[in-house]
Amino acid sequence: MAERLMVALDFPNAEKARSLVASLQGIPCYMKVGMQLFYAAGPDFVRELKDKGYSVFLDLKMHDIPNTVRGGADSITRLGVDMFNVHAAGGTAMMRAAREGAQEAVEENSSLSLPLIIAVTQLTSTDQRTMNEEIGIQGSVEAAVVRYARLAEEAGLHGVVASPLEVQAIREACGPDFRTVTPGIRPAGSSALDQARILTPGQAIAGGSSYIVVGRPITGAADPREAAQHIIEEMMNA
Repeated sequence: MAERLMVALDFPNAEKARSLVASLQGIPCYMKVGMQLFYAAGPDFVRELKDKGYSVFLDLKMHDIPNTVRGGADSITRLGVDMFNVHAAGGTAMMRAAREGAQEAVEENSSLSLPLIIAVTQLTSTDQRTMNEEIGIQGSVEAAVVRYARLAEEAGLHGVVASPLEVQAIREACGPDFRTVTPGIRPAGSSALDQARILTPGQAIAGGSSYIVVGRPITGAADPREAAQHIIEEMMNA
């Protein structure tokens, strides 16, 4: 079950991230490297995590013209990451280009494996009002998420990032093998902080999430290892 827990290494530098990783040594969780850490520590830190035996989700949310995303996907795949993402809002041509770029890297280097490529649907900080009035997408958040999930599946991607609240609808639309990566996870009794659509770890797993992403409830805990173990236990009980 620990393999379905993604720890968000949202740190400003590699030194602080290494300290957290050391505290979790022996727990076979995924490590999620986002923009803040990647921009500070670069590809070398991703390689360092891979050398330690971790699965790595590189969370850079690419969203650009198809040719640029194809090149980005090629470069990311050559790092040996296990998962990366793009924004579904970029459209099917862009998402297909991401898959093509990753496949080109694998074809040129047989030691590489094709990473899981997933698409961001709606951020878990986005609520109904923000989506309708500011982003300009009408209808419910769930309907928008499912529409993007179907586009990602059509483009040949492996899954999506979505709130755990939308997992059931995504599975109904795209089938049980389509992966769902769900941030917006908060253990019972913890603060929602800047997340708008959340569930507990147990609720998310029981609801069908393939992976859950947890950041501050682990990285900001007095004892991160204990916090992670409690979350894994809750996942197992679910």
